[in-house]
Amino acid sequence: MGTVITLAVVAAAAGLAIRSMIRDKKNGKSLQCGGDCSRCGGGCH
Repeated sequence: MGTVITLAVVAAAAGLAIRSMIRDKKNGKSLQCGGDCSRCGGGCH
């Protein structure tokens, strides 16, 4: 039973993390710049 609860908690945390990354990507934020400073939004300066 403890394994099932732990699995549910880990799955929920992973789901929230993925949801946050998708939301950030839609808002123009990302974990990496990509090296193109003209499209970076000021992070390269």
